[in-house]
Amino acid sequence: QKFYPISVAEKQVCWIRATVRGPAGHGSLPARGGAMAKLAGLLQKLDKKRLPVHITPTARLMFRTIASALGGINGLIVGQLLNPYLTNIVLNILGQRGIVFDPLLHNTVNATGLHGSDKTNVVPGEVSVDLDGRLLPGFKPDDMIAELRRIIGQDVELEVLHFDPGPSEPDMGLFDKLAGILREFDPAGNPLPLLLSGTSDARFFTRLGIQTYGYLPMPLP
Repeated sequence: QKFYPISVAEKQVCWIRATVRGPAGHGSLPARGGAMAKLAGLLQKLDKKRLPVHITPTARLMFRTIASALGGINGLIVGQLLNPYLTNIVLNILGQRGIVFDPLLHNTVNATGLHGSDKTNVVPGEVSVDLDGRLLPGFKPDDMIAELRRIIGQDVELEVLHFDPGPSEPDMGLFDKLAGILREFDPAGNPLPLLLSGTSDARFFTRLGIQTYGYLPMPLP
């Protein structure tokens, strides 16, 4: 099957700094259970666990379109991504093929920067990790922090560094027009409403009340 994605929504940037503390000291003395060890535990928890499943209106439209076009057992499997009790199971079954779907069904964070001692022989009493957080449409930084707390606990300080808000639901007013053009030039293609896992300049137009459409009328691999 051939799908032509038309981006109608995207995730929101929500950068967070997580800070842990412990006893400081000199590098010549053993330091166990300190800030570095706590940070290692925090990163392992984030690596092993997904944040909760959320089915947004755009994701629902997107996966229903894919499932309908595929049909059969493949369509049935893809359709189960919209069942919150089965979403993660299906993603695990899909493996690398499903990796692009994962962030469309969860808020996500990735550790991208570390801050600790600037001296090799000093055990820091405080270390921080910057988390590149991405929120689904309709969610706020407080939602991200609450979901993180359930995984990493209460002993970690969380600070929101930056948040780019977007609309909770897209305006689909021009979608049918764009989809019709695609069908006219490629009747075998399936226009698809897309929730973008990244961000684009659409977030700036959003603040002016303008709906944007990511539209590329050409076949891609």
